[in-house]
Amino acid sequence: MSEIAKIELDGKIFELPVVTGTENEKAIDISKLRGQSGYITLDRGFKNTGSCTSAITFLDGEKGILRYRGYPIEQLAENASFLEVTYLILRGELPTPVQLKAFEERIDNHTLVHEDMKRFFEAYPAKAHPMGILASMICSMSTFYPESQDPNRSKEAFELSIIRLIAKLPTLAAMVYKNTVRHPFMYPKNDLGYVENFMYMTWGMPTEDYEPDPVVASALNKLLILHADHEQNCSASTVRIVGSSQANLYASVSAGISALWGPLHGGANQAVIEMLEMIQADGGGLDKWIAKAKDKEDPFRLMGFGHRVYKNFDPRATIIKKACDDILEKLGVNDPSLAIAKQLEEVALNDEYFKSRGLYPNVDFYSGIIYKAMGIPTEMFTVMFALGRLPGWIAQWKEMLDNGDPIGRPRQVYTGETVRDFVPLDKR
Repeated sequence: MSEIAKIELDGKIFELPVVTGTENEKAIDISKLRGQSGYITLDRGFKNTGSCTSAITFLDGEKGILRYRGYPIEQLAENASFLEVTYLILRGELPTPVQLKAFEERIDNHTLVHEDMKRFFEAYPAKAHPMGILASMICSMSTFYPESQDPNRSKEAFELSIIRLIAKLPTLAAMVYKNTVRHPFMYPKNDLGYVENFMYMTWGMPTEDYEPDPVVASALNKLLILHADHEQNCSASTVRIVGSSQANLYASVSAGISALWGPLHGGANQAVIEMLEMIQADGGGLDKWIAKAKDKEDPFRLMGFGHRVYKNFDPRATIIKKACDDILEKLGVNDPSLAIAKQLEEVALNDEYFKSRGLYPNVDFYSGIIYKAMGIPTEMFTVMFALGRLPGWIAQWKEMLDNGDPIGRPRQVYTGETVRDFVPLDKR
């Protein structure tokens, strides 16, 4: 027999079904509560509200668990390529060698973007933020592929939109980077892997031969996998709610990119570097800033430590710490702010104040260090995050459509003025 939750309102008992997930997560289904009782629930920021059921990602913040389609993130980051994980997230199962080869070949066939899109870059201001450009470029893709406007189109057309987006996002992201540093665009080189091709388009130049560094490629591959999905976060929820109106894939993902832009979400790794540079500009002494971080009355907060969901440790940070160390050793970067980062990491991992509060370095801390060591401009960090998060956004959008979820329409508790009569202008 199914579990039932009971709530008493105005002297009446209402029974609400309890939904149990495969990992024994429990939720009270309140979808019919308003119709039965006239009451709604209030949950600011949806912190304790399940907006959907999903089979994509399992996350347990208390235990530090993250799994895609049941596979532990540790195993995927260590053994898989980003496109393998992309296939897994989209299709639900790991690909066979034949399936993966076919998937890679389809993506290779669609890496070029329309030449007319290059003209858009000429119109952006010199200091335009890369995320604003990327969101605009992705949304504009729907105008080049008008058949993508209908989410109920044929299965083949539906799949083609997904393939195009996976293939073209690295090309557009590399073009955004080249535009930022005022270098000529590089066309894709499809005999390279997905990550290596992005590196070639980003750091290659027409006048020289570029060979992707395998250490850098390995670190990027891990970072993309670690960012591929993260349950119902702000940007994934945005993609779902925009897509619930039956907006096309490109418009929905563009909205997700805009949500990711914020410093409380994807912009956190940019905030880490800005914090380190601020400490450096202040003279580089950590004692003052550690004391400020411990002072509850001081507004200063250490960026890149602790996590809104993970209450103990971020499993992604444990994985990427090794890649971060490898990158710094391989590239031999001599940057004062990165030296401060390593000192700060040492303090946080050993200071009882931080340990007792679960304020360990998170994935944003290490990814910011890696991107800075690679020479990526700080404002491009969130673009790199978007590159990794794409499979999750697409899978969330697709699952929402496949499940026939209704259009997103939250309720509210009105706290404004009650009814009052209009007063003519000459009487006010």
